[in-house]
Amino acid sequence: MNIGFVGLGAMGELIVPRLMRAGHQVTGWNRTRAKAESLIAQGMRWADTPHHVAEQSELVFSIVTDSKAMKAVALGPDGVISGLKRGGIYVDMSTIEPDASREVAAQFAKAGCIMLDGPLSGSPVTVVAGNASIMIGGDEAAYEKIKPVLLAIGPKVTRIGGNGLACQMKIAVNLLLMVEVICFGEAVALAEKGGVARDVALDAMLKSVAASPVLGYRGPFILDGKMPEVPLADVTLQQKDMLLALNLGRTLGSPVPLAAAANEMMNACRGLGIDGNDFVVAHRVYRKLGGQE
Repeated sequence: MNIGFVGLGAMGELIVPRLMRAGHQVTGWNRTRAKAESLIAQGMRWADTPHHVAEQSELVFSIVTDSKAMKAVALGPDGVISGLKRGGIYVDMSTIEPDASREVAAQFAKAGCIMLDGPLSGSPVTVVAGNASIMIGGDEAAYEKIKPVLLAIGPKVTRIGGNGLACQMKIAVNLLLMVEVICFGEAVALAEKGGVARDVALDAMLKSVAASPVLGYRGPFILDGKMPEVPLADVTLQQKDMLLALNLGRTLGSPVPLAAAANEMMNACRGLGIDGNDFVVAHRVYRKLGGQE
C-alpha cells in the first residue's frame, strides 16, 4: 500500500521503517527535513507538504505534539485533507483531546474521506521491540481495511469505538502509567529511607507481583548513571498528557485525584530544575522531601 506519514519525530522515525519492512511504500513529511534524512536513505520518499504526502497515498498517518499541531497538518492550507482522495483514510496517532479529534473527523467526512483516531501506547523502546499497542476510534469498516497495516506497527490493535474514543482511552491509559511510575518512585524512596539499598529495592520490586512492563524498562533509570540523556518522555511531555487527563476529568465530571497528585510531583520536578529528565526522575523529589538529598 502507498502510505503517507506526517511527523517524523521520536515515534514517527521508528514507525516508518517498520512499515517499509512490511513492504509498504512510504512518503513522509516533517517540519524539519533534517530529521528525515536517515529515513530517506532507507527508501522513504520525501514530500514538501502534508498535502503532497496525501495526494500520493491511500492511507496517511500523523503523529504530532498536540491538537493545534494536528489541526495544522490535517486542515491547514497545505494539509492532508486537501490532498487525500475521496475515500482515503487518515489516521492521527497523536495524544490529543477527544473533542478536537472529533472536530477534525467531521471535516474529513464532509470532504468524502475517513479519519480515525489511532493513538499508540508505548515508548520508543516498545516500538523498536515490536510491542507497541494501537487503539482505534472511528469507522469499523475502515479499521478492518487498514488492520494489516496497523499490525505491522505493533501486534496489539484494538478498536475502542466511535471517533474520539481511542483518544479518550489513550488518556486513561497514560493516567494509569503516570500514576504507576510516580508511585514507584514513592515506594523506592520509602524503602531507601528505611535502609534498603536502591538497587536492592529496584530488584525486589521488579521481581514482585507489582512489576509491570513500564517499570521493567524505566525503573532502572533511577540507578546512578542510568538516566538516559535523551528521555523516553521528559517531565514536560508527560505532564502535557496528565493535563489532558485532568481536563477530561473536569469535563466529564469524573474524579481523578491520583492524576492531580501525580501532576503536582511533575510541578515539583520543575521547581527543582530536573524537568529535562525522564519523568521517573520524580523519585528524586521524594528523596529530597524525605531528607535523603
